[in-house]
Amino acid sequence: MRSRLATRSARLVLAAATMTAIAATTACGPEDPSETGAAAPSTSTSSSASASSSASAEGTESGKGGDGKGETEAPAGDKGDSASGDKSGYGQSCGTNDLDFTVTWEAQPISHYLVTAKAKSGITCYVDVNTPSVSFGSGADGVASPVGQGGEAPIKLSGSEVAYAGINVKTTEGEGGKQFENVIIATSEDDPNPAEVELPDAPTVDKPIVTNWSTKRAEVIPRLV
Repeated sequence: MRSRLATRSARLVLAAATMTAIAATTACGPEDPSETGAAAPSTSTSSSASASSSASAEGTESGKGGDGKGETEAPAGDKGDSASGDKSGYGQSCGTNDLDFTVTWEAQPISHYLVTAKAKSGITCYVDVNTPSVSFGSGADGVASPVGQGGEAPIKLSGSEVAYAGINVKTTEGEGGKQFENVIIATSEDDPNPAEVELPDAPTVDKPIVTNWSTKRAEVIPRLV
């Protein structure tokens, strides 16, 4: 009787030890994500990286830097238009502000004032209006009348090349007239930037006249005809 009880007790102890070992293994062992329903972290990170790479690639294709705005730069053929279009004055008509003027007194063969026009440094232009606009003061009686002498059109001005015009400030007899210290010169009547040039003295002006432009000084001696 005692032998059977001992055997039974031994079996119970063995069974209890086995259950304890199984319980410990189950509690400490790694979980299977598929059994718990949790997603594997490595799979999620990989998917995010792939999506980011795809978005970056699409952005690069549609616009620089991935901004999706597309190409904004002009084609290479369009870039040089503004730069190459600047011809530094070549072929343009001379405006008054393109020129430097000097006025000198000439006594022979008859007394008159000689206007010399020269292009400013770096400018090449053409005087294509035969007669300069010349006036003394702001009144209509101070405007010089053209006499049609000389005349070349157009006259190229560049570097040391010059054009001349002659002015006779008084074509009347007697004491009439007004004194002026400056003369107003423009390449045309509608030029918005006339030049005011100091005269070598203060002559009396009455019904002045002016010649056309010429490259020859002898052609610009103003005479009434």
